[in-house]
Amino acid sequence: MLTGQMVDIRATLTTVEIFHRGERVASHLRSPQPYKATTVNEHRPKSHQQHLAWPPSRLLHWAETVGPATAQLFTEILQSKPHPEMGYRSCLGILRLGQRYSNERLEAAAVRAVSTGACSYRRVKSILERGLDRQPVDTPIARPPLEHSNLRGAFYFDPSQTPRVQ
Repeated sequence: MLTGQMVDIRATLTTVEIFHRGERVASHLRSPQPYKATTVNEHRPKSHQQHLAWPPSRLLHWAETVGPATAQLFTEILQSKPHPEMGYRSCLGILRLGQRYSNERLEAAAVRAVSTGACSYRRVKSILERGLDRQPVDTPIARPPLEHSNLRGAFYFDPSQTPRVQ
């Protein structure tokens, strides 16, 4: 593995090649779909290859040992990625936070993360570092729409809409 080494890349319409000091070290076909990642498993680090053998249920089972909100957080992370494996590092990082913080704090941070849409390792870590897991989660207050004489309603833009009587 060439971790931290400078390499040259040659990309054509059909192929990507990686060279180190003039010697080709990797080559694989490009995806015909724009912005779609293609990966050859042999090009992944050994630790990533091992993680690919895990089903997502393995991570969810670990999360459930912390609590239901942590399991929900992991589900959100895994579902937000095109491939669940792309969320493994984030989930494993969150589990490692349980070594520094208690499972109770990790679960409280997961509750906050899920309720605010902050479903990532970095955000959960920030919640724990700032002690936000110890504060109550604010629930949004439903407010009536703002009424003002200078505001134009739906009728202004679409005459088929019924104007509101004030």
